[in-house]
Order: sequence, then C-alpha cells, then structure tokens
Amino acid sequence: MTSHCSQSSKRTQAVSWEEYYQQDDEKRNHRELQITSVRVAAGNRALAPRALSAGAGSSNPLPCPAPELSLSAVAMAAAPGPRLPPGFHGSGAPRPAQPRVTAAAGPDGAPSAGREAEPVRMEGEELEGDEYSLQEEGEEGDEEEEEEAAALSEQEEEEQVLAPCPLTEEVLKEGLSLLCKTGNGLAHAYVKFEAKYKDLTDISLLECFIHLRYVDLSENKLQDLSPLSSLTHLLWLKVDENLLTSACMQELPYLQIISFAHNRIKDMEGITHPRLANLSLKGNKIQTALGLGHGQLFSLQILELRGNMLESTAGLNLPKLKNLYLAQNAIRSLEGLEGLGQLATLHLRDNQLETLDGFCSSMKCLQYLNLRNNGISSLQEVAKLQVLPMLQALVLLDNPCSDEPNYRLEVLVLLPHLQRLDKELFEQDERAEANKIRQKRQEEEKEVEGSLQGDVTE
Repeated sequence: MTSHCSQSSKRTQAVSWEEYYQQDDEKRNHRELQITSVRVAAGNRALAPRALSAGAGSSNPLPCPAPELSLSAVAMAAAPGPRLPPGFHGSGAPRPAQPRVTAAAGPDGAPSAGREAEPVRMEGEELEGDEYSLQEEGEEGDEEEEEEAAALSEQEEEEQVLAPCPLTEEVLKEGLSLLCKTGNGLAHAYVKFEAKYKDLTDISLLECFIHLRYVDLSENKLQDLSPLSSLTHLLWLKVDENLLTSACMQELPYLQIISFAHNRIKDMEGITHPRLANLSLKGNKIQTALGLGHGQLFSLQILELRGNMLESTAGLNLPKLKNLYLAQNAIRSLEGLEGLGQLATLHLRDNQLETLDGFCSSMKCLQYLNLRNNGISSLQEVAKLQVLPMLQALVLLDNPCSDEPNYRLEVLVLLPHLQRLDKELFEQDERAEANKIRQKRQEEEKEVEGSLQGDVTE
C-alpha cells in the first residue's frame, strides 16, 4: 500500500514538474518572441541587402550587386513549397528557436543556384519549339472555350462594383515561406509569398516585406501594383488573372520573370526592368508594341504576347530576344524584325498574314517558324524565307498554299536547308527528288538567260 502511494506521488510530482517546465518554456518563448518580432520587423524595413547571387561572399551590407541566378534557378525557387513554420507573428517575425529552412540557401541567404535544374514554367507560359508545336493542335478547342468563358466572366466583373478586400495578416501568415538570411547575416526574413484566389483588391501590407523575392498574386482582383515598388529584391512576379489595365511599374533592379497573363492591359508602356528576361502578357487587349521600352529591356529573352489584338510587329526591337510568341492576334504585316538578331523561335499562328515581307538576313539565328492558319496562298511567298540562313523547322498547315500539288516537295525545292515541315521530317528520297528538280530549274533559267542575252546582242 505504501509502495503504491509512493509511486502515485512520484507520478503526480513528475506531471507537475513537466507542467511547470512547459509553462516556464511558454513564458520564456513568449518574451523572446516579442523581442525577436521587433528586431525582424525592423530588419524587414531597414536592413540593407547583400548580394543575391548564390556564390557571393562579400561582407559589405550596402546595396548589393546584380544577382547571377539563372532563369531556371529563379523559377525553381518560385515553385510551390512548404508554408510558414508554426509561431508566425503578425509583424513577420519567425520563432527564434531554430527555424526550419525550407530551401537550401547560399552564403547571403539567396536560394542556391547549385546544379542546373529543369525550369518550372509559369502557368500558361509558352513551350519552346517542338514541344509547343506538338501540343498546340489539341489545345485549340479548349482555348476557344476558355476565351468565351473569360469574356463572360470579365463582363460580369465589369458590371459588379468591387467590394474592398485588403490583404490581412492572416493571409500573410498563410502565404509566407522560404526563410533566408538578410543583409548582415544576423537575421532572417521570408522571401516568398503566395496569395491566390483571395479576391484581394489591396496589397499595401506587402510594402513592409522588403526582402520578398518571389511573389504570386494570381486570381485576385488587383488594379494597382504600386505597393510592390518597395520590393527592390524581387526576382519573380506572377499576377495572372487580375483586373490590371496597365503593366506600368516602378523599375525593379533585379526582377527577372513577370507574368501579367489574362488581365485587361491595353499597351506595353512602363515596362523598364533592366534585368527582365521573361515577360508574359498573354491574353490581354494590347493593340501595339510601340510603347515597349526596348532601350531598357536589353536582357529580355522570352516574350509572350499570344491572344492579344496586335495588327503589326512594329516596336519589337529587342536585340537579346530568343523566343517570341505572337499567336492568336490580328497581325497583317511584319515590321521591325531586323533588330531580332538572336531570335531562334517565332510563333505567328492564327493571324491574318497574306504575304511574308519583313523577314531579313539579319535574323541569322531563326530556326523555328510557325505560320499555321494564316492567309498565305502562294508558294512564292515561301520563297521569301530564303533570307533566313538557319531556318530548320517550318509550319504552314491550314494555309491555302498547303493545298497545292506536291506542296512538301515544292517547299523543299525553295528551302533546301529545311529539316522539317509541319512537324514531319523530310525523308532522304524527298531530298534527292527536290535536288533534281532544283538543278533542272536552275539549268532552264540559265538557258533562258542565255537566249535573252543572245537576242540583246543581235
């Protein structure tokens, strides 16, 4: 009996000591959390950044040099990841007790570029070359249905008066992730934020989170992005399917990827971010590219303008551009292409082209050209593509000229360096026959020239 009482007393004592330590730990954490909250909140507002480059080792906390992260590394870091660890405070401060970092970080807290990984594409971002051409056929019906649904929903939204829905601390808590070091290496801040499908109309609360690098605000009701002007470390921004009428933003020095897809943007004014490499404006209402600040966009490599209202290519003088997607517009003329010296992929599907004037020999890197479903009626127009020395793949399906007899053979006669037409490789026997036809026609032309010269001398 005594032994039983003694054991019971020990259990009671053990429980009470455990409760005591738990309560004491909670009080201590609460005090530490209050202190750290003040420090991190101050850090979010005041700490100067160090280099965002994964390999930078400078100890200088003053304004940092340009980040050297590759596009694939930026996209990989921006991919969906774990949410906030427990203990988030409204000011943005993490718990001080060994926080769990959700991604590898470089010396200055930037996500390490490490080995090159497959890029994580933005939703709706165009595939390159062959991948795009293989998928585009099956997507035609779906895209039309999506456009009709989008037009209806847009009309409904215009009729409704927007109810204010500002960003709250609760939504912040849910959306912040990816903890990294700040300027002096003595503090941490969250660098990634995602808030989709929240019907947000105001994001002023983000102004304080100056260390954010990856922000996704898609599927909201935003009309103003000015609060993002204080996020000078931003690398990746996605604001698809909002109510934006302009892409104009204050210049952000390190911004590399932006997607404004499916908004109500009418022009390309005010896009001047010097390190911008990937820009999507798909599914807007843009009628001209003349306002594009090509003088500032000297790093732009990928431009997505599918599904707008462009009637001409004038204004797209972007010397570093490699991939240009202009499908589903109303383009009738090709202008200003002479400045696209590094362009490798050009999509002009579903436009209103009847002639192919505008291509020039300075486009020495163009390898893939999609002209499907235009109004090109004569193969003589195809002969104008002979100025493109590196052209290897051409798509002419759903043009009147593709119904002409011996269509494939005639195209190969005109463009002997072509490797593929309408997704199909040329066979060896096709090449041999095309060579014979070409040689025979060249001999006939020489004979005609000779006879003409003889008539002149007589």
